[in-house]
Formats: sequence, structure tokens, C-alpha cells
Amino acid sequence: MKAHDGLYIDGAWRPAAGRDEIEVVNPADEQVIGRVPAGDAMDVDTAVRAARAALATWAATPPAERAARLGALRDVLAARKDEIAGTVTAELGSPLPFSQAVHASVPIAVAGSYAELAAAHSFEEKVGNSTVLHEPVGVVGAITPWNYPLHQIVAKVAPALAAGCTVVLKPAEDTPLTAQLFAEAVHEAGVPAGVFNLVTGLGPVAGQALVEHPDVDLVSFTGSTAVGRRIGAAAGAAVKKVALELGGKSANVILPSADLARAVNVGVANVMSNSGQTCSAWTRMLVHRDRYDEAVELAAAAAAKYGDRIGPVVNARQQARVLGYIEKGVAEGARLVAGGPEAPREQGYFVSPTVLADVTPEMTVAQEEIFGPVLSVLRYEDEEDALRIANGTVYGLAGAVWAGEESEAVAFARRMDTGQVDINGGRFNPLAPFGGYKQSGVGRELGSHGLAEYLQTKSLQF
Repeated sequence: MKAHDGLYIDGAWRPAAGRDEIEVVNPADEQVIGRVPAGDAMDVDTAVRAARAALATWAATPPAERAARLGALRDVLAARKDEIAGTVTAELGSPLPFSQAVHASVPIAVAGSYAELAAAHSFEEKVGNSTVLHEPVGVVGAITPWNYPLHQIVAKVAPALAAGCTVVLKPAEDTPLTAQLFAEAVHEAGVPAGVFNLVTGLGPVAGQALVEHPDVDLVSFTGSTAVGRRIGAAAGAAVKKVALELGGKSANVILPSADLARAVNVGVANVMSNSGQTCSAWTRMLVHRDRYDEAVELAAAAAAKYGDRIGPVVNARQQARVLGYIEKGVAEGARLVAGGPEAPREQGYFVSPTVLADVTPEMTVAQEEIFGPVLSVLRYEDEEDALRIANGTVYGLAGAVWAGEESEAVAFARRMDTGQVDINGGRFNPLAPFGGYKQSGVGRELGSHGLAEYLQTKSLQF
């Protein structure tokens, strides 16, 4: 798509207050593919004012009508699926088949789920002699990351609109074209002016202004734990509600009774998906000592198959970060069995699919989020040792357990300190709540639990 040279505010594209721009670079060939405005605090204020002005009418709009607008949005996104996939591929570097299957398709399903939830959800309930009302929180400031640019937008905007909130979106500066395409879809779907607004810009400028704006009632942020802490502190000072989906260092626990080949192959695929740029990726593979060497051999062979199948990471800074982690892992004693710390191509921000063996729990690569195609394989002595290692980070976003009997895997999963666990390769469910324990965040996205984040409760006593 051709980049807009304005911001989408109050139902129209309008010039930004300043002249600064953000270059959009294709990470596969390092070519500039577009430029968008770098909105500032004045632009954020204009957008928030538009959202505030539209709030009362949208909040009072019957849920069935809000559901109809979300259904229309789903249909527009579906009609523009190929354009969405091409746009994500251009600005994120994701291979086109993956963009079509995941980046374009999942948001369509999520938008559809909220069209159905908005129509079916009970916004009132009787509790004894009280009527309990579930009302919109108000104006939402949504700040989204670059790794799943459209999915993360839809996962915030769709439930907010279903709840009756209005939204100002500040997308990641690396992937603003997908956000502009979404704004076009919102407009085409007939969402009233001011209900959704888009301000492209830099995090420390537009993002900070959105978090600190006194007329923003809730901040929903997905990104690093470090930035999430700062947003939480700023929102706390204003007694403002936050929803934070942050980092992860998820454990893929392969119990001795599991089908080892399947567990390893699916685990490697999970880590390499989206070039490793997935917060919930199972980046720590835990294997019993008796099957460890076999697992490492299988993982190395599986990773080698992804050499020409994954795209680049998002930018040069991320490439340097990931390669630096690989170097640090080897320096701390990990054994390199696939990939390595050298860039595999002269052009583009590529990282070789990498597997590190002999990783111990205290190593940096076993504790910190790398956000690249890097798998650490750790050995454990027994089930209690596996549980200690799995729970032994500050994160708790996702994970997996494999066992010969489902009941065995479920029993282990119940003891894991994490927000979501896949059992023997369980499928993604867009209606299941997604979010983390510990420093992986506050709140949940997707399904009815995601809708609840954008509602506040009032009780009337009779």
C-alpha cells in the first residue's frame, strides 16, 4: 500500500503538527519503502480530544450496532487479506506464506470473535438485590509492537470498541503501514468519526504523550518488560488502569514418556516461527538427561531445515542484539550445534536459526528474552528439577508440556507459573485468554477475558 502522509483523527486523514517523518525500511533488503508522519504530543492531544468527544455516543450505541460495525470490519479485513499480507511482508520481512496464514488470517478471526461477543455479551446482571452494570472504561490509549502488527492492533482495538470505548492507537514505528491499512479498514467499515484514531510516531514522544495524557482512561501496551514498567509507573501515578502484555522466556518441557521426535520438531518450529520474534515462543527446551543427546541432535537437524525458510529480524538493532546473545551464550559455556553469531547474508537483517546445547539455568540465554531464532536446550534430572527450571525466570507468559499420557502433561502444567500452556501440541485458540504471570504482564487479551479489560463495574442497589 502507499503510505499516507497524514494521521487518521476524527474520521479523516489530516496533517501532523510537525514535519518530522519516520522511514519505513524493508528488513529483507534494507530499502526504504515509505515514510509516515512522526506525530507529537500536540497530535496525540488532538486525537484524544476526538476520542473523548465521541465517547458518550459510542458508549450509548446498542451492543448489536457495535457488533455490526465489528462484523463489517472483519469483512473489510477479509476482502483485503492479500494486501495485508503483502504489507506485513514488506515492512516486517515475514515470508509471504506466513503473512497470509498468520499475520492476515488470525486478526480476521479475532475481529469476528469480537463481533460475536459484542452481540452476545451481557452488559448487565442481577446479583441479589443489585443490578450490576458493565460499562466502558473510557478512552483507551493502545500502544502496539511490530512483531505481529495487525494481530496486536485488532486484539486491543476490537474488544475496546465492543465494550463501547474509543481508541487512540500508537503503533510501532517499524510497522506503521499495516496500522494505516487498518485505519482505512475501520473507515470503510463505517465506524463513526472519533471512535478510532491513529497517531504514528516514536515511543518516547507520541507514546509517552499518550500514556501521560489526563483524558486517557486506560493504557493497553504490548512490548518489553522494561518499557512496561515505565508505563505502569506513569499510569500508577495517575491512578490509571493498565493492561500490559510483556516479555517471555517460555519453557517447552519434554517429559520422558513423550514422543521425543514430535516434541522436538514442533518445539523448534515454534521458536523459528516469525524469525523467533514471538513473545510466547518456547525458547527453552527442557529434556531429561537420559534423552538429552538425542534431543540435541534432533533439534540441530530440525533447525538446519529453516535456514532458507525464515525471514529477517525487524531491523539492524535487533539483528545486533540477537547475534550478541548468541555470542554471550557461547562465551558463558553453551555449545553451538546449529547456526551461529555471524550474519548469514550480506544484505538484510538475517540471523541463522540457532540451537545452543549444554545451556544451564543461570546462563543469560536461559534467563533473558532474546527475540530471535535462538533455542536453548537444557537438561533436567527429574520432574521436580524440570519444574524448578521451568519456573526459574522472572517471566511467565506461555509454555508447553509433552508426555505420553495427556493427564501426565496436564498435572505438570498445573504446577507451572505461566499464563498459557500447550499440552502435547495444543492448537491456538483465539477465544482463550492470553497473558502472563509475574513480569510477563498484567491483564488478559482475547475472548471474553480480553473484553473484560475494557469494562468497569457499577452496581445499583434496590
